[in-house]
Amino acid sequence: MSYQDWLPTSWLHHKDDAPLVSLRKQVDTLFDDFDRSFLERGADFAVRSNISETDKDVCITAELPGLSDEDVDVSVVGNRITIKGEKKSETDERKDEDGRQFHRIERMSGAFQRSVALPFEIEADAVKADVKDGVLTVTVTKPPEVVENTKKIKVTRSE
Repeated sequence: MSYQDWLPTSWLHHKDDAPLVSLRKQVDTLFDDFDRSFLERGADFAVRSNISETDKDVCITAELPGLSDEDVDVSVVGNRITIKGEKKSETDERKDEDGRQFHRIERMSGAFQRSVALPFEIEADAVKADVKDGVLTVTVTKPPEVVENTKKIKVTRSE
């Protein structure tokens, strides 16, 4: 339950076109979202990702809830791999429905882009991208010269 539900002014039902109702809604939203940073609210949503590595490949996983393979673009230039796309707003997707009125919008939408530089030149044919259950998995196979030149160093403990 929001703090506004306890305010006496919320007990009265205001018309949306009443004076100052729009301003009040904006101020209420500001206080509801106070724990979020101002930069985060103004920016497009951030792609949260993990990067892991084995001896043979690098794996990048990114959370992209609600997106399909057609909504995402993965590209390679040199040693940089870029994931970009756009998540549509529910207000845009459902704008044609008669009588639908949104009272609160918290789900993030907008364009996104995330670039990752790897310590080797990426061969585009050695990249696989798959999206399943809102998680994009991009696997980059390491070039043979990187795999051959990797040498494990034994770590010892000094006493």
